[in-house]
Amino acid sequence: MTDENRMAIAFDDFPDPVIAYAVEGGEPRITALNDAFESVFDGFSSGMPVATLFEQFSVVNPTGTEEPVTHLSRGDSVGIYLDGVGVGGPFFARILSSGPDTGYVVFSDLNDCLDVVEAPAVDQVSSVISHDLRNPLDVAKAHLRAARETGDAEHFDTVANAHDRMEQIIRDVLTITRDRTAVEPSDDVSIETAASDAWESVDTERATLEVADTLPSVTADADRLRRVFENLFRNSVEHGSTGSRPQAGDSVEHGSDAEDQAVKRDQESHSELGVNITVGTLEDGFYVADDGPGIPPEEQQRVFDPGYSTRDDGTGLGLAIVDRVVAAHGWELTLTTATNGGAQFEIRF
Repeated sequence: MTDENRMAIAFDDFPDPVIAYAVEGGEPRITALNDAFESVFDGFSSGMPVATLFEQFSVVNPTGTEEPVTHLSRGDSVGIYLDGVGVGGPFFARILSSGPDTGYVVFSDLNDCLDVVEAPAVDQVSSVISHDLRNPLDVAKAHLRAARETGDAEHFDTVANAHDRMEQIIRDVLTITRDRTAVEPSDDVSIETAASDAWESVDTERATLEVADTLPSVTADADRLRRVFENLFRNSVEHGSTGSRPQAGDSVEHGSDAEDQAVKRDQESHSELGVNITVGTLEDGFYVADDGPGIPPEEQQRVFDPGYSTRDDGTGLGLAIVDRVVAAHGWELTLTTATNGGAQFEIRF
């Protein structure tokens, strides 16, 4: 909503309540209100003093040292804690200056925010935002610069891939932190269709998919079920491998450098050999299995913890989202070892 971010969400499309203001004669006045604001706050319109809004609250605590109106007039980037009767909340209002005498106030309902003590893996999620997003962003910047210098259009493919990666990271972070795993299981969904549709939206590299023709239909939230398949497929593609596994009789000492090298080769080989993924039928549900190296029994519960990943570029949120969506449907999720040694995720209704 400012000149510094021309790719920002349009004012009326912003999901949180927002007012635009301008300082006229030393007094900040409302110049516009978005739809979200009007759905939460009644009785306000353009031209009214912003101070009138703050007066609705019995508790008004700015993070700065001055009164809120003073901070607005000066365009200070401060926050204001608001609480009291008459409207919802409590709210945290942020002042965003857009010019010498103009700006916005964005209201976040703190009831929609997780307590720090309840937030899932706060440290890991913070790491995703600060570190994992930085990697694809740096890649995109480097290749964009190279494209400008050389005129070679192939760099744009790398930029596009980096943007796709950032979009996936942001999607996972928002899902896990804003509890977007809530479901509305009102659709009669074909498991086969959900799996096939999800496969089309995942970068499957050299992976192959086999879907049983006896898969059932189930009452589910179609979008969320597709997300389950997307994340399971992506997990298999990123972690699966059909080659360079130590074979029976190979002499590899546990904990040795040789074992470390074998594991490293195992993790890298999927890009060359691909992984085979199967969606099959259980008596009371279905499973997704691959023929990769599998997941050791001691890690089979940890993989569902938000932030847990064995990859340097992994968010550790994909399987956590699967776990939550399955639980929200009232189903049961089990991770076990497939007959071929790969990972097998079983979902029972």
